[in-house]
Amino acid sequence: MNEPCRLCPHCCGALRPESASENTKLPGICASPRRPVVARAALHHWEEPVISGSRGAGTVFFSGCNLHCVFCQNYAISSMRQGREISVERLRAIYFELIGQGAHNIDLVTPGHFADAVLASLSEPVPVPVVWNSNGYDSIDTLRRFEGKVQIFLPDLKYADNELAAKYSGAADYFEIAAAAILEMYRQTGPYRIGDDGVMQSGVIIRHLILPGCVENSLRVMRWVEEHFRPGEVMFSLMRQYLPCGRVSDKEFPELNRRVSAAEYRRLKKALMNSSIEDGFLQGADAAEKEFIPAFDGSGV
Repeated sequence: MNEPCRLCPHCCGALRPESASENTKLPGICASPRRPVVARAALHHWEEPVISGSRGAGTVFFSGCNLHCVFCQNYAISSMRQGREISVERLRAIYFELIGQGAHNIDLVTPGHFADAVLASLSEPVPVPVVWNSNGYDSIDTLRRFEGKVQIFLPDLKYADNELAAKYSGAADYFEIAAAAILEMYRQTGPYRIGDDGVMQSGVIIRHLILPGCVENSLRVMRWVEEHFRPGEVMFSLMRQYLPCGRVSDKEFPELNRRVSAAEYRRLKKALMNSSIEDGFLQGADAAEKEFIPAFDGSGV
């Protein structure tokens, strides 16, 4: 019997069909079937260096999302839901194909709305760390089901300002939800651990994408990280890769229709350098290029 969906913090209760073929217009916030839909599975070299390593992360890009960020660089798959529906068996086979290509880990991008299928695909361990790469808007109950099956958490902390979260991502409770989720992730992994090869074996990396005109939001995010973690516990990644994408244009959300300025970045970099956050990564302006957005062409699926 199809149960109402409660996998993500929206708890929308949608009766999601097993397969998209059963229903042309799918219900729920994510508008996705229960079977996983994947847009790309390939080695990815543009994650943080401790994730990509020398050979690349074995990245699986799931289609659909429980947030609808107006600026999403993956808009074609997050909101337009391009991708191919596959079985749990095929999903697990993809993991081993990526491992065979040399992947340092299995990097699951936006997996939360397919949590049941992903959990089934990990019923037996895989021989490399599993990365939960999410927007941060994760259910604690869902995360707890993955304890011992996920070794690395790579969440966004997009907003400390819920007015921005409501306006740009449709989640007026984003900060409280994401902050609690990150604390649960850390409870599961403890302090991060890097192998002799420089690749992360376990732990949490908190990502924050700088948005144009939203410096105060970024400062508040950094303060939260500083207040809740000591050096050596988590890593922090301050990202400057923002490009106007998705619904952002001069007609819709014109305030976001530019790149992050040098002055905005300098202010945030200085604040980060003056904080107690010691472990992590800074992106330069060269990260804000379309060439770094993967081709969601069904490769490897």
